[in-house]
Parts: sequence; C-alpha cells; structure tokens
Amino acid sequence: MARPLRIEFEGALYHVTARGNERRKIFFSKRDFEKFKEYIAGAQKKFGFLLHSYVLMDNHYHLMVETPEKNLSRIMHHINGSYTTYINIKRKRSGHLFQGRYKAIVVDKDSYLLELSRYIHLNPVRANLVRKPGEYPYSSYRFFISGEEEGMLTQKEVLGMVARDERVASERYRTFVEDTLGKEPENPLKQVYAGALLGCESFVNKIRQRLENSNLGTREVSYSQLLKASPTPEQILDVTSEHFGESPGAATVNSRSVARKVGIYLAKKHTAATNRQIGELFGGMGYTAVAKTYQRVARQIGKDEALQVAVQELEEKLSIVKG
Repeated sequence: MARPLRIEFEGALYHVTARGNERRKIFFSKRDFEKFKEYIAGAQKKFGFLLHSYVLMDNHYHLMVETPEKNLSRIMHHINGSYTTYINIKRKRSGHLFQGRYKAIVVDKDSYLLELSRYIHLNPVRANLVRKPGEYPYSSYRFFISGEEEGMLTQKEVLGMVARDERVASERYRTFVEDTLGKEPENPLKQVYAGALLGCESFVNKIRQRLENSNLGTREVSYSQLLKASPTPEQILDVTSEHFGESPGAATVNSRSVARKVGIYLAKKHTAATNRQIGELFGGMGYTAVAKTYQRVARQIGKDEALQVAVQELEEKLSIVKG
C-alpha cells in the first residue's frame, strides 16, 4: 500500500497529525507534554517554520504548521524522532512510539486557517476532557483568548481574521470558538480531497497544476489520483440527473429526488466543494442537511444493491478515480 502523499513547497500551510502506535498513549505525564513542546521550539529555531495552533492529546496531536522553506519532512523527523528517543529512554522501552509516519494535509490558508484553528482547539471538548477549551492546559487556545504570547506560537494571522484591532480580536475569537459549544460545527477535515488537500476547487486545481509541472511530492509516492481531473459539482448534478431521467432543475428543488440525493453524495465524496457550496447548488440546503443526506445515502448504498450499481455506473461516467 502506498504511503500518504507528501507535498512540500515554500509557503505551504499544513494540518499535521500523528497518533500513538495502536492508538496508545504518547504522553504519560505533564513533563512529557512540556518536553514535546521543547522539541517543537527546537525544530522551529533550526528550520524556521510558523506554528499557528496546536493541541496535544494523550494519544495524538494536531499542529498547524506553515513552512517558509520546503522542509516539512525534516521538521517532523526532528520533532517525532527526538520525542520518541526521549520516551524510549525515559520508559526503558524500544521500537515505534507513533503509528506510522505523520499525516500532513496541505491547507488553503484563506479558506480554512480560521476554521481549522477552531477545530484543533475544540479537540479536548469533543473528547469530553473539559467543558470549555480554555480549561485544557496543552493547547494554544489560552494564548489566543488571554492576549498572552508563547514564543513558538504565531497568533496574529488567525486573530486578524476576526478583527483588525488586536484589543478586540481575542474576545471575538473566543466567541467564534465557544459559540459552538453544545453544537456540532462542521468538521473541516471532512472536505479533504484525495487525502492530501483542504481548500476550494481553485486551490486544489492550482496544487494539481504545480504537481504536474514540478517535484512537489516525494518520489516514494504515486500521485496519479491527485493529478486526475476531478468532476465539478455542476457536472455531477448534470450527469446524475440525466442518469435518473430528471432535469437538473427538478433535482435541485425536489427533496425526494433520487438524483438530488445521489448527486449530493457524489459531490461531497469526490469534489473539494464545501457542504455550503454543495447545498447552494442543490436548492439552497444548509450544510448540516448536506452532511445528513450524504450519511443517509452512504448507509443506503450498503443495503440497496440497485443503488450501489447506479452509483458505480455514475462514478464510471464521471471517470472518478478510486483510491
């Protein structure tokens, strides 16, 4: 099985995660969390990257990293390798600490920097470790809402997206994050394309073009799926409507339309469009309704052989690459 696609270029923004081997703990004490942060700071001094937000959980972590230079793999080798050595010596163990290599998704800064920072900071709440994200000690959230600074952290760009005035930005960011408590804000990582890119369609196409013309990806990985032109949501609507004998107009307004439901499923599964963009195309649906439609169709495909065949035929018509 091929390793995940790794794309490196100057100025790239990444969402980076790594989990403990067999989902076991990687942090065992307060000192371990602090030591990991020391390795991040050390790598930052050596390689010169920006850290926009982070959260360290018991068995995994999330980092939002921007690399002015083309060097993410060197950064992560330094951090994960140094920390693994530290834990192995401290706990008198050997072997892998992390489950494989880290996972890195290239992120469209303009579209997802703010939303992804919220997702990262809400991890402890989703895990039922705390009621509010500010109560969790091992994330960057408290620095965003308190106005305090942490040497390795870059807060200005995220806060600048909610207010130009630094005096009010922290409070507005708190509102942006904590207004979703008790609700289920859309997970931006559900919009990831080909397991490697998070952004609008133009962003995905721009990275695809750069891959075609340069060596952004490591040689160990085949990226034929990423280079394959993907259908647009509009193309999916047209092809799906024709397949089920409906007009595109009818499919966007009839809530019982099979073409509409399958079209939403395919658009969400195979394009970089957000739930909101898909919802607008299919009759002004809300992003939550789009997510629920996708889930219902996915479940139905597992039970309904005729629907399963229809979806396969549509994917063939659309020349969607399986990966």
